[in-house]
Formats: sequence, structure tokens, C-alpha cells
Amino acid sequence: MRRLKAIADKLAICLWFESGAEDAVRFYCDLFPESEIHSINRSSTDWPGGKAGDVLTIDLTLLGTLAMAMNGNTDDSFTNAISLQVFTDTQEETDRYWDALLGETGSEMACSWLTDRFGIRWQVAPRVLMEGLGHDDPDVKGRVFGAMMEMVKIDHAKIEAAIAGK
Repeated sequence: MRRLKAIADKLAICLWFESGAEDAVRFYCDLFPESEIHSINRSSTDWPGGKAGDVLTIDLTLLGTLAMAMNGNTDDSFTNAISLQVFTDTQEETDRYWDALLGETGSEMACSWLTDRFGIRWQVAPRVLMEGLGHDDPDVKGRVFGAMMEMVKIDHAKIEAAIAGK
């Protein structure tokens, strides 16, 4: 039934971890609203990447979007070529997600990007930033873009000031 739901929704995210998919999924589901684990699927036999009973896949909803996480014992890693965006409405929400995702071992990148301890790239993207970057007035867009380029974690007040021309 769960797979039929994913097909009906047309798109689901698949996150392929070398290992630790369950830890990552539990962290994300505790952090974000509209997130829950639907099923944890374990291997019935030993397999090239693990043993019988190890987690193979996890079906979940992440911020209201269907997803699957899997352990694949791969040498591949997540890259900047794909990231997950989480949109925020307030500075407090931006700070909370940023701090939680960054944790002790994540790394910051410019312009609202970070890598969490599981290797996933995130953009903690305030809606005010996205609205400013999509503004009809090219001068506003330019000011917002310039302000963003000077930031790592986005400062809502500075983006609002750029929109207002201050």
C-alpha cells in the first residue's frame, strides 16, 4: 500500500546511505514537522552489504514529502549536486533548523547551505530570501542577492533591509 501511495504522488526522495539510515531518519523525523516513519524494512538474509536483520530501507514522510532511506554499503557519498531545501518563516525557525542540522560535526557553506553529520546537503532557506530573490524589481533582486552572498546562515533582518532598500 505504501508503494502505491508513492507512485500516486509521482515523486519521492531516495536517500542512499552507506550505513546509518535509521539514525538519520529518526533525527530528521524528530526535527521536522509533518515527518514520520512508516516502515523499517530489514533483510531476511545476509547480503553483500550486511547481515540478516540489518535495516535495508525505511519508508517515511519528511516534511510532508514521501521518501525512502536505504543502507547500501556504497562508496558513493552525497555531493553538492543535490540538496534538500527546508523553507523557514522566522529567524527562530531558521536558527533552530540550522543549529540542529549543523550539530557538532556538520559543516557550513555559503548562502544558506550546510552539510549535516550524515553527509546530506541542506539549504535552510527563509521564505523572505526566496521572495526577495524572485522579486519583480531587478534592483531588489540585486540587493537581496548581494546581501545573501555575504552570509552563511541567512539573517532575516538583513534580507528584509535589502528588500526595503536600507
